[in-house]
Amino acid sequence: MQNDPEYDSGHDDEFDDDRPPSKSQVKREMLALLDLGKQLVDLSPEKLKQLPLSEKLFEAIRLAQKISNAREGRRRQVHYVGKLMRDADADAIRRQLDIWENGSREQTAAMHRLETLRDLLLTDDNALTQLLNEYPGADVQHLRALIRAGRKEKDANANLLPGQSPQRKHYRALFQALKTLDDATP
Repeated sequence: MQNDPEYDSGHDDEFDDDRPPSKSQVKREMLALLDLGKQLVDLSPEKLKQLPLSEKLFEAIRLAQKISNAREGRRRQVHYVGKLMRDADADAIRRQLDIWENGSREQTAAMHRLETLRDLLLTDDNALTQLLNEYPGADVQHLRALIRAGRKEKDANANLLPGQSPQRKHYRALFQALKTLDDATP
């Protein structure tokens, strides 16, 4: 009878949001905060200072980091950190940890774009003209010198004997010049 679509239990779905979360849901949230607290205990003090943490939470994390030989004491302190995490901005902390762990997608995309541009400059003469149109304030002589040296380095690396390591000095210098140029442009 309950599976019958015509059966109405008198239960409205719009009132589901008024109910408090189930015990299981609360427990899952608390365990997630505990795991986040464990991650914070493993961070360096410099990174901890960059996070939006209360003074009490920061001190509890630092104390947990100092406890090394007392296993049960450390576990209890980490659980205390998890309890204090209930009042912290967990979403902001997770976002910052994600950025540190994975790097921001924008930065990664920018680095890939610069790497592609560097490779294009080393193979195509017209790429420099396009680059100068995009960045009119660029130091043309410096870029040409880096491209010329990078091409020589690339040719020398193509003729290496097995076991010899390739040179990448000018290859990296060209990338740094492009990065500096890109950073200087708003």
